[in-house]
Amino acid sequence: MNRVILKLLGQRIALALLSLLAVSVVVFSITAVLPGDAAQEQLGQDATPEAVAALRAQMGLDVPAPERYAKWLLGMLKGDPGLSSSTQTPVAELVASRLPNSLLLAAVTALFSVPIALTIGIASAVWRGSWLDRAASTGAVAVVSVPEFLVATLAVLVFAVKLRWLPALSFVSDIDSLGQMLQAFAMPVLVLCCVIVAQMMRMTRAAVIDQLEAPYIEMVRLKGASPMRTVLAHALPNAVGPIANAVALSLSYLLGGVIIVETIFNYPGIAKLMVDGVSQRDMPLVQTCAMIFCGAYLILVTAADVCGIVANPRLRHR
Repeated sequence: MNRVILKLLGQRIALALLSLLAVSVVVFSITAVLPGDAAQEQLGQDATPEAVAALRAQMGLDVPAPERYAKWLLGMLKGDPGLSSSTQTPVAELVASRLPNSLLLAAVTALFSVPIALTIGIASAVWRGSWLDRAASTGAVAVVSVPEFLVATLAVLVFAVKLRWLPALSFVSDIDSLGQMLQAFAMPVLVLCCVIVAQMMRMTRAAVIDQLEAPYIEMVRLKGASPMRTVLAHALPNAVGPIANAVALSLSYLLGGVIIVETIFNYPGIAKLMVDGVSQRDMPLVQTCAMIFCGAYLILVTAADVCGIVANPRLRHR
């Protein structure tokens, strides 16, 4: 690995860290101006101003915003995001109890969506203009045009209400067998895969077609290489960077879709925890969950950039 690649990798990682710092300012600022007050939410509308002021002082809400931000950021760097303002439980414990469930949902979704999307995308590019390509492209556009909450609602109506094949809610804590696991994850994974597969397939198709139209592919064909060898040995290696970006961007979209899916199916994940925190005006909890989502997004995008840099032969031979 030469100095050019190391320099580019360092730049990408430094840019990701700076972006995360800027995101922390935005997240803290947005949560600070949200309507409502955690102290007022806990005491109720009938509480006296003195009681509300005392509870605000106890929660540290009377401290100036820059000082609260510096204390919160320092705690985040130490791995201690503070206490939940609604339950007085350490936020780290609340997140630790829910984060594995969200990671499991994301892993199962990626396990199914990535191979399916790459297979359909590459096949559509190889047989461009065929009935398979037209059907896949039309289906992808149709699925992308439908929002997740509508897909989730239709899935509940069809599979839970009409056919009664699957439960309407996901009870992860009651899983004792493979059949119960399939029932708990079937509809959340199905809803998330719909949009992710469609997006990833379209970007993969575009990346492979771009390589198949390159001048060097024409030379490969003139030398008598078979279509399979042309795609697998020449086009796909050069499309690793764009395909990695497609996978990372599609999986980062999973972070937004999981909020809707966890809420509709009552899945006990970190997105559902953040939604509950917003309703309770639990700002430390909301800020921590938002930073986790933003950090995961930046990790995926940075990983895609790194794959693109390492897979670029022109950088390796400078």
